[in-house]
Amino acid sequence: MADEGDGVGEDPTVHVRQARAADHDGIVAFTEDTWPDRDVSDYLPRVFPEWVESDGPGQRTFVATVDGDPAGVLQGVILSEYEAWAQGMRVAPDARGLGLAHRLTGAVFDWAVEQGATVCRNLVFSWNAQGMGTSRGIGFEPVSEFRWVHPEPVADASADTDHAVTDHADAAWIFWQRSDANRALYGLTLAPGESWAVRELRREGLQRLAEETRVFAVQKEGDGTRGMAYRVRDYEPGEGDERVAEYGVAAWADVPAARALFAAIARDAAAVGADRTRVLIPETARAVSDAAYAGIELGEEPDFVLEADLTGRGG
Repeated sequence: MADEGDGVGEDPTVHVRQARAADHDGIVAFTEDTWPDRDVSDYLPRVFPEWVESDGPGQRTFVATVDGDPAGVLQGVILSEYEAWAQGMRVAPDARGLGLAHRLTGAVFDWAVEQGATVCRNLVFSWNAQGMGTSRGIGFEPVSEFRWVHPEPVADASADTDHAVTDHADAAWIFWQRSDANRALYGLTLAPGESWAVRELRREGLQRLAEETRVFAVQKEGDGTRGMAYRVRDYEPGEGDERVAEYGVAAWADVPAARALFAAIARDAAAVGADRTRVLIPETARAVSDAAYAGIELGEEPDFVLEADLTGRGG
């Protein structure tokens, strides 16, 4: 039974089902001001219609209703043959305490298992204490953290180093495999096709990115490969927004290699017409301070990645 202050009737009827276009107004009603104490807008009101329209075998959006009215939402996405992603968990303030987060997550987990997934991950902003607590309470465990950095797009960017930058995907892959960044990030980097989602980087994926976007291998004569990165996408988040070039990970051996790598990223971003960049790096004292030492703008706070093992849920 809900508390009197919850804003819902006694013994409310709760259902979880696939989202419908007609749910949009109800979703907007409780997501327009999701984080009132922060200067951060919620993307849910803008993307919900697109989510519903694009649902299919690789994506499913779920809505929880209380007495027939939308009061919670969560989307599941398949990122690879065994990896699922959960995103956009929101519960209306007056429906909290009814177990909607558990029910929505259970629906996404069951759907993901039906698609063959054995793991499901999500992302929580490090400042979102409530989101972290909810994620842990519904079965996610922490695995890694990362930070965005933002090299400025500059067509003639250069670094005072003796490193060369090539597009050799296998050289980039070998460096990634042995890098501190790989270990710190649990092997996870930005996934193509799904902004803000991470999945395990594999050799064939990096080779495909070399053909479709851009891969960087920073090399120094006599020392082999000293850094790597790849561009995952360039896009405009919304109509009239600045163009963003997004890089799935950046890893390097030392500060000179980092300078060469970020200069190459700056040139590449300028070449695709980007106004700004986002580059994922591990949230470690070494990586973050290296980027700062190299003169790269740092994001204010890290983000946390959590995961749930789905192998015990049947299928």
